[in-house]
Amino acid sequence: MTSKGKILVVDDDRLVLATLTHGLVQAGYEVIDADNGDDAILLAREHRPELALLDIRMEGMSGFDVAAYLREALQTPFMFLSAFADEDTVAKVKELGAVAYLVKPLDIHQIVPAVEAAFANLRARSRAPAAEPVPRTEGGQDVLGQVMAMAVGVLMHRYSLSRRDAWARLRRMAELEGRSPQEQAARLLEAVELLALPATDQA
Repeated sequence: MTSKGKILVVDDDRLVLATLTHGLVQAGYEVIDADNGDDAILLAREHRPELALLDIRMEGMSGFDVAAYLREALQTPFMFLSAFADEDTVAKVKELGAVAYLVKPLDIHQIVPAVEAAFANLRARSRAPAAEPVPRTEGGQDVLGQVMAMAVGVLMHRYSLSRRDAWARLRRMAELEGRSPQEQAARLLEAVELLALPATDQA
C-alpha cells in the first residue's frame, strides 16, 4: 500500500509515542519515531519527513528546539502536541509557525484528521500557481489555508465525507449562519479544541 506521507513523531512518553505511531501507521502513514529531541533531529536529517508531530516539554531539547531546527535547516512543517495551553506556550507556538497545536489528552481519532488536513494543505500550497494571491500569514505560515484545511479534515473524519463533500458542507454551514467559510472554519476548530481540553479547563 502506498504511504500517505512520512511523519516524524517525537514524545518522551513511550506509551504516547507507541500509541501515536501505531495509530498513524494504521491510517496509512510512514512513521519515524523518537523519544528525545537529539534523536529527532538526527532522524529528520536522515529521513526528511514531510511533517513532524512534536511534544513540547521533554528532557534535554524541547519540542520548541526541535521545531526551530526543522524550520531553519530542513524547512519541515510541524505540529505540536502538548498538555499545556498557557499564554506563553501558545505565543511560542505561533512564533515558530506550527501548522497545528493540539492540546492533550488526545486520542488518535482526533489527531488523524488534523494530520490529514495538514498534508492536504501542504500539498495544495505546493501545487498552487506562483501568481496566486497569498492569504494573511503568521509566523511564515498560511494561516487561513491551515484553518480551512483543518476544518475540512475534521468534517471528513466526523461525518465520513469525501473532501469535496466536506468543503460543500462547510460552505453550507457558513451560509446558514451568515458567515464566511473562513469564519465558520475557525469556529469549528475552536469547538474541536474546546472538546479536546480536560474537563477542568472547560469550566
